[in-house]
Amino acid sequence: MPELYEVHESPELVDPVLVVGLDGWIDAGFAAATAMATMLNDASAVTVATFDADALLDHRSRRPTLHISDGVTTGLTWPSIELRAAVSDDGAEALFLVGAEPDHRWRAFCAGVVELAHQFGVRQVIGLGAYPAAVPHTRPVRVVATAPDRALADPVGMVLGEIDVPAGVQSAIEAAATEDGLPALSIWAQVPHYSAAMPYQEAADALVSALGRHAGLRFGHGSLADDARATRARIDELLAANPEHEAMVQRLEQQYDSASGLSGPLPSGDDLAAEVEQFLRDQD
Repeated sequence: MPELYEVHESPELVDPVLVVGLDGWIDAGFAAATAMATMLNDASAVTVATFDADALLDHRSRRPTLHISDGVTTGLTWPSIELRAAVSDDGAEALFLVGAEPDHRWRAFCAGVVELAHQFGVRQVIGLGAYPAAVPHTRPVRVVATAPDRALADPVGMVLGEIDVPAGVQSAIEAAATEDGLPALSIWAQVPHYSAAMPYQEAADALVSALGRHAGLRFGHGSLADDARATRARIDELLAANPEHEAMVQRLEQQYDSASGLSGPLPSGDDLAAEVEQFLRDQD
């Protein structure tokens, strides 16, 4: 679908992995967006292709940003969808699909992504995401995988059970790649449900590490570890003020450690998220 994209650079890449992390779908704690930004900041990325934003995006829902300086309008920054190339710390090559999730023409967009993947010799497609889960912030972040082929997801860890959920374009890319013979999976970080509305850097850190383990892409982690410790200290301070929330975290810890079911009702995740947001506002 060349009419939907324009190639600007044609680097000779060796067995790159295509990492997908588009804005606009499930990304609890902004984990995938933070992981993508951290890896791209660590590497010298080159934009190799751009997609036609006018054809793919609804600018009334994704409006451009108008820049104003002392009453003078100095320009517009438009939302975009880009394919960028980067090299990891150990020399492995990758392509990153970043930007806004399309509002229109998903099938054509996915066909274009797969076409570009073949053009640049991509060996595997990996999507990144994060979802709210009944897990405690006092334990390491778990990552799990979904994939059309169980053999691809098993090494990461499977999402158990059956569930029907609305799909993002990342899942559509995964399906289109699989149909065209290109291995594809999604790696998800589990974010404590009561922290899902705030930046949760430990989940982003876990996604960067998962790419290193399962795809051989070892990028720098930037300040994620320090930021995660600061966020955990804030959550600890908030929860310590409420015995009910402390008890909830203890039950989540027991579930996490034993992988058994919970007993007793849990406080509302929405209520806890609202309190976390208010706490952070109070702390400026």
